[in-house]
Amino acid sequence: MNEQTHQIDEIDHRILAALQQDGTLSQRALAERVNLSQNACWRRLQKLTQAGILKGNRAVIDADRAGLHLTVFVMIRTRHHDDAWARHFRARVDSIPEITELHRIGGEWDYMAKLVTTSMAGYDRCYKALIADMDLERVTGVFSMETIFEARPLRLPR
Repeated sequence: MNEQTHQIDEIDHRILAALQQDGTLSQRALAERVNLSQNACWRRLQKLTQAGILKGNRAVIDADRAGLHLTVFVMIRTRHHDDAWARHFRARVDSIPEITELHRIGGEWDYMAKLVTTSMAGYDRCYKALIADMDLERVTGVFSMETIFEARPLRLPR
């Protein structure tokens, strides 16, 4: 887990909240929204980026409207917990673009991956790619019936 090296103050909170609400804001519009000069806002954005708090700017795509009709949470259990195996596993997961998230978790399962694809056939293709030549104890899919919300803005600690 990474330690926070940048102290987030009230102005940073306002900047981060505004960007989570609308990542397309121009620097000028953002500065106006948080009541800063454009230069001061730019300097703060640079510090937030250098600290690793801001990690890019992406569009939010409606998966269903884009033809990606199936979301599966893939639960994975392994017998291996050494660094070499973990690197190999992460490289395998990284080679499957339909896997949009990967979490190492505690409890009964070791990993949880979020997979977004077109159909059951798309899931089956990804499943086969995931397990090929990987020594996994158990893999199961939990199928999303409905997305209530996603990409919710983070509530930052104060």
